Amino acid sequence: MELFFVFTSNQPVCHFSLVLISLLSCTTNQARLTVSPSSSQFFKGAFVSLSCEEDDSSAGWTLRRNTSKEQRTQCGDGKSEGSSCNISFIIPLDSGVYWCESREGPISNMVNLTVTGGSVILQSPVLPVMEGDDVTLLCKTKTTPSNLPAAFYKDGSLIRKQPTGHMTIQHVSRSDEGLYKCDISGHGESPSSWITVTGDTLTCLCFCRFQHSQCDDDLMTVFALF
Repeated sequence: MELFFVFTSNQPVCHFSLVLISLLSCTTNQARLTVSPSSSQFFKGAFVSLSCEEDDSSAGWTLRRNTSKEQRTQCGDGKSEGSSCNISFIIPLDSGVYWCESREGPISNMVNLTVTGGSVILQSPVLPVMEGDDVTLLCKTKTTPSNLPAAFYKDGSLIRKQPTGHMTIQHVSRSDEGLYKCDISGHGESPSSWITVTGDTLTCLCFCRFQHSQCDDDLMTVFALF
């Protein structure tokens, strides 16, 4: 037996086949993970709040994370309240991937947070950026004003140097996706963070007994079982 899903949209079509799999369900996201302050990098000691914005609270959403120390745990001992989490003093061991998960299986978007004990961070969008939007990156030091001259890099190559520590990418496109970091002379270099650029899409999460696939498309229009 083969299961075929065909998605049609103005984005590339997603088409995959699974053989001899008897259990499969497909559903759109019902929760969205948000981070406040909205950044993918934080200095050690910062306050960070994470929350699952739920369309259906009855689904029983739980905030989970994978870090270098712990795998698939809740946000942290004494910090988590199911679908939300406040970390009053974040540390490098809190670096990792965070997501919302429901009892039924579907998961939300995932966010990757980096916590550094260093003196420079890059404030960049933690969530995917819409095509056509303007995106501002900020190279920030912990103890001095955030308007120092900074150099910005993408995938290891210098993009430009900015006299005020801010860089704006206008009308972003898929080609702007990549790994970004910054450097402030005399203070150091930030960690690297990935910036994702996306269209106006719905996310379909497909779960089955042996395999988990994720496809991003505007609209699911065909479902067929053969």
